[in-house]
Amino acid sequence: MAWDVEGTQRRLREAARTEFAAHGFEGTTVAAVAARAGVNKERLYSYFGDKRALWDLVLTGELERLAAAVGLSGAGLDDIGEFAGATFDYHAEHPELGRLLQWEGLQSGPPAGAEVRTQHYQEKVARFADAQRRGVLDPSVDPGHLVFALIALAAWWQTVPQLAAMITGAGADDQEERAARRRFVVDAARRIASPDHG
Repeated sequence: MAWDVEGTQRRLREAARTEFAAHGFEGTTVAAVAARAGVNKERLYSYFGDKRALWDLVLTGELERLAAAVGLSGAGLDDIGEFAGATFDYHAEHPELGRLLQWEGLQSGPPAGAEVRTQHYQEKVARFADAQRRGVLDPSVDPGHLVFALIALAAWWQTVPQLAAMITGAGADDQEERAARRRFVVDAARRIASPDHG
């Protein structure tokens, strides 16, 4: 019987994502990942190398999925609103991503896939700067700060759900509240970027 390499690698990546999201890089062991996947840990080493390589693979893979799911079709106010709304949706459906990013921020060393990620974000910054020059977006807002603010506005609801519940009185599983949060994110993103907000 042939060994299902692809299926085993997928189970290991999924197990690693779960373990890393729950315990961070430092708190996760290769043995725990292998046990969760039902695979011998030597197989994990042979497929992925060491724990650091697996961490980088998991986090960059999650961010690639985010980038594929959340496009920015243009740099107008409607585009920015929908970008923020789609980012909100993605984080609501994949709360482990926020946890992985928080764990990454707590550890020393370079971020996973820093060069590719930096280029990805700088492309958004350049698009916003161009839209500012054309008068579409508020030119007084630093375009890098705008990109960061939109991501934070959209993702923070899921990153600290306990704070959101304390402030709004509703949990993330309340569908009406979730829809209201999304509407707020979209509207706030447009207002922040609008050249007419003042």
